[in-house]
Amino acid sequence: MLVKNESNSQHWYDQNGKPAYTIRGKNGKERNTTVRDAREHGYLPSVTTIIGLLDKPALTRWKMEQMLLASMTLPRLENESETDYIARVVEDSRSTGKDAMNRGTEMHDQLELFFSGVYMIEYPQFVLRTEKVITEFFGQQEWKSEESFAHNGYAGKCDLHADNIVIDFKTKTDSLDKATVYAEHMMQLAAYREGFGIPHARCAIVFVNDTETKVCEVAEDDLQKSYKKFTLLKEFFYIDKGL
Repeated sequence: MLVKNESNSQHWYDQNGKPAYTIRGKNGKERNTTVRDAREHGYLPSVTTIIGLLDKPALTRWKMEQMLLASMTLPRLENESETDYIARVVEDSRSTGKDAMNRGTEMHDQLELFFSGVYMIEYPQFVLRTEKVITEFFGQQEWKSEESFAHNGYAGKCDLHADNIVIDFKTKTDSLDKATVYAEHMMQLAAYREGFGIPHARCAIVFVNDTETKVCEVAEDDLQKSYKKFTLLKEFFYIDKGL
């Protein structure tokens, strides 16, 4: 199922793969880059922006569950209108997601610094554990972190890649027992390896929380099929956005 992605989280790059997430408007103030800007400047959509057209059932279900839990724990105030109550429940349900997002961003930042070779007196334990798990799985590699690319009408940044390996980190706040590689994850990895010019690279999602790290490698057949799906979705994106 396709859904419209009108989020400000859309990311754009120039033809050389340089991020163009924001642009200076006519009023001189910096703002998020829009589709109209992309048409004008020839910017390329990111992998995640293209994949953002897809509905994500698991995420949708999680959001619905958070709203239901919020409604069960938030009593309706005296004389509170239905509209105000619903708005309060929705806002409360989002707080859990915001906390998880902020923690995920923090963890991603720490992993990026480590794999970029930035010296720190002491890294968090989850970073050192993740490096150990990845090395045990893939062997010693010369990793490149958060490098960008432009390729065949799209662009993006990858969390981690080596000469023949592509990795994307997914952070979680709960147990990794049920951590699942979804179709959009496979498409993301497949698009990255093509974008970096390593079309036969091994690809994996590495799930990380505060106490565990789990490497989930994606089968080659799934990657090839995922890239075909991504290519079709990219074509739809270009038609839908008038690019």
